[in-house]
Parts: sequence; structure tokens; C-alpha cells
Amino acid sequence: MIVRPRLNDFHNLPFAQAEADFAVPFLDEDIPLYLDPFLLWKSPSQQDNSLHSSIINSFNYLGTLFFKDENAAISILIKISECDEVGLGDSKTKHGKKIGDKMARQILSTFKDVPQINRQGFTHLEELQLLIENFSKDRVSDISCNFLKSFLIDYTIQQCEKYNIPTKLVNIQYFDCKSLKFVNESLNLPVNPNSKESILLVPKRWLRFVPWLNYEDYFQEYISISDKILDGKEIPRIQILEYNRKNYDQIQAYVERKRLQQKDCKNDPLFSQIPVLSSKRKLTEILKLPTGKVDKADQEYERILCPLLASMLYPELDFAQPQSRTVEGVLIRDLIFYNNVSHQLLKEIYEKYESKQIVIEIKNTNEVTSTHINQLNRYLNDEFGSFGIVFTRNKPPKNVFKNTIALWAGQRRCILILDDEDLKLMCQVYENKQRNPIDVINKKYVEFMRACPS
Repeated sequence: MIVRPRLNDFHNLPFAQAEADFAVPFLDEDIPLYLDPFLLWKSPSQQDNSLHSSIINSFNYLGTLFFKDENAAISILIKISECDEVGLGDSKTKHGKKIGDKMARQILSTFKDVPQINRQGFTHLEELQLLIENFSKDRVSDISCNFLKSFLIDYTIQQCEKYNIPTKLVNIQYFDCKSLKFVNESLNLPVNPNSKESILLVPKRWLRFVPWLNYEDYFQEYISISDKILDGKEIPRIQILEYNRKNYDQIQAYVERKRLQQKDCKNDPLFSQIPVLSSKRKLTEILKLPTGKVDKADQEYERILCPLLASMLYPELDFAQPQSRTVEGVLIRDLIFYNNVSHQLLKEIYEKYESKQIVIEIKNTNEVTSTHINQLNRYLNDEFGSFGIVFTRNKPPKNVFKNTIALWAGQRRCILILDDEDLKLMCQVYENKQRNPIDVINKKYVEFMRACPS
């Protein structure tokens, strides 16, 4: 079993997220990012600019169609309001919910109700967040992805060839922006092994946590200067949206201002390392922390150590998630990392110990015991190959270290024990940038192997 499995982990393709041009999809949940069309608009790439025009032209076509055949336009808009294949958003089930007839009609009615949109159409799809109740960032992302689906199919095929990602022949439907019709095709695409549904890959350069144009920014940075807000009066969101529909020039002015600030609009990475200053603060907090469970010190140790290790070990190791389990009535906390095989040590762990993921067990104890080591050893049996790490506060007693040697000699299990002194060294390496913190783990591994019988 793989914890929080990704597409590449399932297929034993251990490339790092930092290497890939696309956001590596999770198999059980969405990637918590959204496609922001503004990034395509401001991109130096003519291809991206052209794709943004394609999104806008296709959506404005629906506005034109709405005047001729309301039901046909509504039907198309409902169909493209979700794009499950890209797996973007916050769904824990990989499936979103399409909009209904009422909302589709409200959206398309802006082409009739707002004179400026009636004359020239939309220039940015994100403006709908400022006009329609419950039209959120996930709708912007999903509708954009559907209009770009033809491109995303070709892009996915190229990336699958580059990284040897297995594909299967599947039927897929997309809205063709040239013929302005839905097209069905049978193509070789990657498939989610759980749901058997096709997967489309999305370039990382298009993704943000929040669109550059969004309601909260509009409210806080722009409309908040209105007299009512200055007087301390609360304005219901629905009133603001209604005001916007009658005063569309306000939105146009907001968009123009955001366009002038475009140099500040950047894509969001899937993971951001904490700065060196923060790492030093976290180390100081850990060193001051008492061992044991007094005042929930064990939980505090986990809370501080988790982001610290995730940052210091990136990009060699992508952090998967923390998890808790109970063994013999004792709560055990782990940190799980994807093994990207991006370092010689990780390659050896992957090949020799068959560890696709690396488990780091956290022990805020004064003294780690053989019982702790044996608990991790049994856990490795089931899920994580034959390699594991225990992070604890003090150096292990000799008998415990000898126990880890015995496990290697008898079962070829490798369990490394790192303590506060190793953490200090990792933080120093992280600060001076001369080497990588994972080299400290490599050093412990070399020392361990030297102690093992030949």
C-alpha cells in the first residue's frame, strides 16, 4: 500500500515533482491548486496567449448562442462546468458537481444584462466571480480546463512518452474550440487504477491556489474604499454582485489595475520550503522542548519537526503526509515521504530495501528503546519495504543500536536512529547550502553499514 499515492508511484516511476513540468496527480484526491487563466494571458509564450484567447472566444460563443438557443447554450455550459480528468481542486473523491440549469442561466444572462458584455463579451473569465453568486475559483479552473482539453490531451500524451507513464485506450469527449462542438475520440491516455477514469496532466506554470483576479482581492483591495465600508457598515456579498452587474465599469477598472500589476502574478509551487530563519527558530523550539508527553510535548515535537524535515529534505524527498497509528495501546506518529530516487542513497533504499516511500517515526522520548525499534520493524513488514528512520531526542543506548544491527544481520532490515545532534547538523547544512541535509542521513547510513557484520 502507498500512502497518498500519486500516478508515478503507482507505476514505479520515481521521478520528483520538482523535475516534472506538470503537477503529478494524486490517485485518491485532487491536487489543491487551480488553473488560473490570467497566467496564460500574461505568459511570454504566444502559445499560452493563444490558448487564453481560445478560452475567452469559446465562452463568448456561448453568449452568442444564448441569444439564439438558450437551452443549447445552457446545456453546453453545464457539461463543461466540471473537469474531473485534471484532478484540480479540493475534492476528496476526485469528482466534482456540475452546475444546475438555474446557475447556468444566471451566468449566460450576463451577456443580456450587462451592456458592456453584450457589446464586446468577456475579456477574462474570472470576472464571473464578481458577478455571479457561488461562481468560485474551481468553476473558473474547470471551465478553462474543458476549453483547453484538446491541448491538454496532446500535452498529456507528450509527457507520458517522456516519463514512460503507461497509458490505455480510452474514450474521451471534449469541446472542440474550432468546430464549437463536442467531439468524441478514442486515445491512449493514463488511467486512474482505482476508478479506471482517464487522467489529464496540467502544466505547473498555469496553477495557483487562488486566481489572480478574485472576489476577496476585489473586496479587500478595491471596493473596501467605498463609503459604506469606511463607515464600518457590512455589505452583503449578494449586494456587491448586484452592484457590479449594474456598474461593470468598476470591474473593468479593477481588472485593468490587476493587469498593470501582472509582474507580481506568479504560479504557486506545490510545496514551498520554509526560509532558513524559520528553520533556525524551529530547531531552537525543539531543543527547548521537554521529552515525553507533559503539556502535549510529543504533539508539539511532531508539529514543529514535520515542516522542518519536509523543507530540509526537499526536493530529494517529496513529503506525502503525517499519520498516526495505535500499536498495543500506544499512539505512534509517522512522517511519510515519497522516495523520488533522486539521490544515490535513495536509489539504494529503493533497490535494496524496496522502499517506494520512506517512513520516519517520531519519538519525543528521553531514551528510545528496543520496543520502539521492534514496533517500527513490524510496521515496515507490512507497508514500507525494509528501511525506516526513527527521529528521537537523544542518542540511543548501545543495546538499542545493537538491536538495529541484529535486525539487519537477521532480516536485512535497516532502521536508522537520528537525534537532536543530527537535526542540528541538518539545519546547519540547510543554512549554509554547501551540501544537502539528506547527506546527514546518508552519513548515518554509512556509519550504520560499517557497524554491520560483513
